[in-house]
Amino acid sequence: MPRSRRSGKRPYGAEHVPLDPERITAVTRTETGPDGLRSTVRQVRGSAKSYICPGCQQPIAPGTAHLVAWSEDHLLGADAALADRRHWHSACWRSRGRRGPQ
Repeated sequence: MPRSRRSGKRPYGAEHVPLDPERITAVTRTETGPDGLRSTVRQVRGSAKSYICPGCQQPIAPGTAHLVAWSEDHLLGADAALADRRHWHSACWRSRGRRGPQ
């Protein structure tokens, strides 16, 4: 009888790890801004670090829900675009077209 191969996803007998609802809500989407540039945007429920919002230059406190955005059209490619991602207050991201250049 041929031996079947076990899945490498989870060791046999290990407990099931439930889905993390916060990861499910962190869906990545693509938006075209008022300047015509396309950005990849992800909602973040909060983090352990503080960030400076590029829209208002104010801190985003640890644990505060906000957005992370990066350009789809980076000169050096997708990895460089991801490395250049920025954390925004949700309201600052929505109003970025009404502000002057950042």
